[in-house]
Amino acid sequence: MKKLYLFDFDGTLTHKDTMFLYLKFYSPSKYWVQFLKHIPLFILLKLKLADAEKVKKSFIASILKGQSQTKIEGKSKAFFEENLPSVFRQNALDFIQNMDREKSDAYIVSASLDIWVKPFAERLGIKLLSTEAEFRNGIFTGNFSTKNCNGIEKLNRIKQAISGQKFDKKIAFGDTSGDKPMLNFADESYFRFFH
Repeated sequence: MKKLYLFDFDGTLTHKDTMFLYLKFYSPSKYWVQFLKHIPLFILLKLKLADAEKVKKSFIASILKGQSQTKIEGKSKAFFEENLPSVFRQNALDFIQNMDREKSDAYIVSASLDIWVKPFAERLGIKLLSTEAEFRNGIFTGNFSTKNCNGIEKLNRIKQAISGQKFDKKIAFGDTSGDKPMLNFADESYFRFFH
C-alpha cells in the first residue's frame, strides 16, 4: 500500500512561525527596525485589510533583498543547526522518522520560503513544496519566483508534483485555514495533530 504524506510546516511540525525567527537570526538589528516599520501593515493584515503575500514579501525583502545566495544559504544552515531541537515538535519528528519510506512519499508543503525550510526538509529526507525565493546572478531580488504556497496554491503544487503517480492513501497534516484545500484533498486529514 503506497501512502502520500503531506505536512504543513509552520505551526504543524514546528512550535512557532519560522519566518520571524529566521529573519531575526539573519540580522537582529535590521529585523527590529523593519519589524517596527511594518507594524501598521501587520495590524491591517490581522484585520484582513491587507494582502498577506504582499506584506510577507515586503517584510522579507526589507531584510534579505540584495543579499547573496551563498550568505543566505549559509545562514539558513546555521539557523537549522541551532533551531532544530527547540523549534520542531518532538512527536512530529518521531512520526516522520518512523514512517515506512519504502512504501511512502512525503512532502513538506509550506507558505514559508524555501530559503530556510530547505535544510529541515533535507535533514528529514522529505521533498519540499514551498514559496520560492527569486535569485538573479546569485543575489536575492526580494521577489518570489513562485506564487505564495498557501491555500489553493498548496493543492495546485501538490497535484503538479504527484501528477501521474498513484497512491492508495493520501494523509495530510495542517493547523490553519490555509491548509484547508490540502486537508480536503487527502483521504485522511489531521488538524493540529502534533499539538
